[in-house]
Amino acid sequence: MRAHNPFTEHPGTVGETYVEHMGVAFSFAARMMLGALACFVHGIFPFLCVRTGSRTVTQLHERMVTHRERHRRPAPLPAE
Repeated sequence: MRAHNPFTEHPGTVGETYVEHMGVAFSFAARMMLGALACFVHGIFPFLCVRTGSRTVTQLHERMVTHRERHRRPAPLPAE
């Protein structure tokens, strides 16, 4: 029986190692920070960054869902 490891349990559910998952999470964090910055700029100057925040959210959601679905689908059978 394998011991419970909180550092690898969740990353394993999405088909990643701990380090891979950390890299993906950091890349999401960086994109969200840039999107947030664009929202602050847009709040002050409404004519700038008009679609940047919503586009960032849409792209990150698509990336997360696409990545999740890729790991849930069984691998295709080899052609005979």
